[in-house]
Amino acid sequence: MLIRRLAVLFVACVAASSAQAARCGGDFNSFIANVSADAQGAGISSATVSSALSGVTVDQSVLAFDRRQRYTFNKTFEQYVATRVGPGRINGARARLQRHAALLSRIEQQYGVPRQILVAIWGLESDFGTGDMGKLPVIRTLATLAHDCRRSELFQTELLAALQIVQRGDLPLRDLIGAYAGEIGQTQFLPSSYIKYGVDFDGDGRVDLRHSVADVLASTANLLHTNGFKMGQSYEEGSANFEAMREWNRAVIYRKTIAYFADQLMGR
Repeated sequence: MLIRRLAVLFVACVAASSAQAARCGGDFNSFIANVSADAQGAGISSATVSSALSGVTVDQSVLAFDRRQRYTFNKTFEQYVATRVGPGRINGARARLQRHAALLSRIEQQYGVPRQILVAIWGLESDFGTGDMGKLPVIRTLATLAHDCRRSELFQTELLAALQIVQRGDLPLRDLIGAYAGEIGQTQFLPSSYIKYGVDFDGDGRVDLRHSVADVLASTANLLHTNGFKMGQSYEEGSANFEAMREWNRAVIYRKTIAYFADQLMGR
């Protein structure tokens, strides 16, 4: 979905050198060379930088999509929710609630985020991992957006975070595939959020938000919990929990859709 989760622990490693960030625009190869130097200065190995950035090119389709993003939420809530929360998706969500009941109970106990919220987000973002999670190489996407001067600093940070995902072994480059702003996995985390909120809940030693349902749902819960979501309290518009979901998506209409979907799962 839209750009939404911008804070990241990794920022602390690069903030001190932000004034030396690569200058946007100009020759793309020179820009990538400067980004490579910044990444190594922030602790990314030369091997990771070389394997990820060698031969990377601009993706014009990413730039075209980025220019259209501002018009995504031009519908009323009623119009929007009708396209996102239908009987098929509700039935799919109820099936996941049953299938993953034990897992969701563990996550509720640890993070204090109700299962219906987590499954609603999961369904909206990727049809529970069965739908479109994006087909673009994340490194190329983020390099393209970082070179573009509209939001260069933001996407340089996201590019460095993506390199860290590769370096720490969460996903190999071949699996670092995402959407048009570099979102990754079944609930579409930006790389900075992947680093900041990602949880290895299945205990395999890495955070895999493309393939591990346990990691996906726990990481989603961790993001909401960290930003103040409280179990047992209202998540409707105007509530503290609704505001906590702002870290997930700043658009009111999208958060209202999450709450509506969650209510449908509870029979409200």
